Amino acid sequence: MNKVKLNQGLFKASEEKGKEYLLYLDVDRLIAPCYEAVGHKPRAPRYGGWESMEIAGHSVGHWLSAASLMYKVTGDLRLKEKIEYAVDELAIVQGFDPDGYVSGFKRDCFDEVFTGDFRVENFSLGGSWVPWYSIDKIFAGLIDAYQLASSNKARTVLEKLSNWAECGLRQLTDEQFQRMLICEFGAMNETMARVYQITGEERFLTLAERFNHDAILEPLSQGIDDLAGKHANTQIPKVIGVARLYEITKKPSYQKMAQFFWDTVTKHRSYVFGGNSHAEHFGPIDTEPLGILTTETCNTYNMLKLTEHLFHWNPDSQYMDYYENGLYNHILASQDPDSGMKTYFVATEPGHFKVYCSPEHSFWCCTGTGMENPARYTKNIYTRKNNDLYLNLFIPSTLTLEDKELQFVQKTNFPYQQASELIVNEGYGAELTIHIRKPYWLAGEMNILVNGQPVESDLVNGYYQIRQSWFKGDVILFQLPMNLHSYTAKDQPHKKAFLYGPILLAGKLGHEAYPEKDIVSDHQIYNNHPLIDVPTLVTSEVPDIWLHLVNSDTLTFETDPIGQPGQQRMTLIPFYHLHHERYTIYWDVMSEETFSSYIDHEKEKADQLRKKTVDFVQPGEQQPETDHQIQSNQSEMGYLNIVDRHWRDARDGGFISYQLRVDPNKQNSLMVTYYGGDHDIFIDGKVFTRRFNISIDGEEIVTETLTARQAGELFDRTYPIPIGITKGKEQVEIRFQAGQEEIAGGLYGIRIIRD
Repeated sequence: MNKVKLNQGLFKASEEKGKEYLLYLDVDRLIAPCYEAVGHKPRAPRYGGWESMEIAGHSVGHWLSAASLMYKVTGDLRLKEKIEYAVDELAIVQGFDPDGYVSGFKRDCFDEVFTGDFRVENFSLGGSWVPWYSIDKIFAGLIDAYQLASSNKARTVLEKLSNWAECGLRQLTDEQFQRMLICEFGAMNETMARVYQITGEERFLTLAERFNHDAILEPLSQGIDDLAGKHANTQIPKVIGVARLYEITKKPSYQKMAQFFWDTVTKHRSYVFGGNSHAEHFGPIDTEPLGILTTETCNTYNMLKLTEHLFHWNPDSQYMDYYENGLYNHILASQDPDSGMKTYFVATEPGHFKVYCSPEHSFWCCTGTGMENPARYTKNIYTRKNNDLYLNLFIPSTLTLEDKELQFVQKTNFPYQQASELIVNEGYGAELTIHIRKPYWLAGEMNILVNGQPVESDLVNGYYQIRQSWFKGDVILFQLPMNLHSYTAKDQPHKKAFLYGPILLAGKLGHEAYPEKDIVSDHQIYNNHPLIDVPTLVTSEVPDIWLHLVNSDTLTFETDPIGQPGQQRMTLIPFYHLHHERYTIYWDVMSEETFSSYIDHEKEKADQLRKKTVDFVQPGEQQPETDHQIQSNQSEMGYLNIVDRHWRDARDGGFISYQLRVDPNKQNSLMVTYYGGDHDIFIDGKVFTRRFNISIDGEEIVTETLTARQAGELFDRTYPIPIGITKGKEQVEIRFQAGQEEIAGGLYGIRIIRD
């Protein structure tokens, strides 16, 4: 990475803003929960948000990775100093534990796991919230501090921590180990593979392969897409892990898993800008549901990492076409250029807006990967494979190849300029084959010139090849003609997005009913914020006819007056430039005949429900349940594909409870969504009735019984809440209680509405 430096442009500015945040953060506050976990007073109070929860400590891991990456590419000694201090502090904390444990939470959950008799759910292990996921970030941070920032002490801390993990986990049977993997564990298979590569100790390679989650990976090895309902970013790191393991072991099954997963996610489970997931989960294949909680930014960060591996195995332009899309249109667009704050979800709901983390009170997973993203911009602009150099991305940058005594400068103002130059800044006749990507969006010939003369070059796997000896002053000039083109949603043919070359264009929709602030500690506070009506584009023509470039310096476009109602002219700009206002990237586009009779009944119904919703929790999904302080006993959860919804129930005396907001000044009602096919079931020879009590703040309001009256569909039941229960309160506890040989639920949605 230190061979490439960014030159002035979009990515350099974003890199600098990202570095500002890394320097701003207080290492003592990041490490505070690690001190508290071993019973010692920290040097400063911990940060808020997720750092005040059981997942604490993941942020110092992300910070170490981000700072080490950024130090490697910028050489900023202020970062080096902070990295060394952070590692010293982790070493001090580690010294308080006899086995070398260090993390942001107590080790009790792991001690329970190491017995082989442990509690586990999708996002809970040993009674703690995703502990392997969280500590995996510290492992990765230590690895990066050692490999990228030359911290030998980081290796010492890493080896002690790795030894603790390996010694504890070797006691588990294979069955117990796979059961443990039910709970999200980050990329521990990749992490242990990296530890093996550093130490050479086979026991860590064995542990890496034990962290392969068979329930997810085996279907992939057989070319089976069983991802519907799965938490998306739980799965992507597992596949990155097997990709690294393929490079170590050369086992063909690992390569097949990674290739099939990449194909199905990028081609059948992604949105226009390369992001994936709705409410953090994969849905049915070839669907593209729009919403506020779409495209978790972490997912694209991880998909780009996976893409690096596949390109390394087989340099093909399809991988860098995807990489470019995700990089410009999601990753670059996810950082506020003014404050440097990051997005969690990127909404695809027409008329919504970006919501960013706060500097000290968020620390979401996407805050962590968001710290790393600007430090990764230099990766994959170029790829070197022996005597071949692949020019993948058209980003102003300088590449130095010391072994060849070559230095290249890529000079371009792309995407505002439809051309790029690769200039040999230093060269003494070294031979090198340069491969220049022919992007999928190219609107004409690249017209490659070397020193002003056209060259004939072979096109192999989407790359033009130029082989010769290179001398100072040599120049490769190539054209990058772009045009407008449209993208159609996979499951809604009238929903379209528009791109100029690789650049996604977003409609500027202003600030109507805009919140006071969009930099917040809770990324879900605007889930039910009022939307606005987004004009329909009424036309039967291709976009070249009605969408016009009005400012080439900013790539600002304007439509003809086809926005209906009202014959409005709409302004579109690159999505990465659109911040702090409402937008749409998916438009309703239809002919006049279709528009004249079109009524979106589903949208009308959803808008009406949104306006009266006070709070909502989706049972069976990690973040909504955590945010609503779930408590449960004898509870199970799952996913029903025919309705594309998660559920949770409680059985045989068990219960489920959530904390939900209420309107203290209005009549509130509880709306619960059920599946119409749920009925009594046999369990271990006994009949379990779906009968349960619902109480609010300890006061029972109803006894419900489900009897499969509406098979095949979801339905809602609404229960008025006595006003005396909610008067003067901002929040109440909703509890679903099953009796003996009874089941409470399944619960498919829980909503508080104001009447």
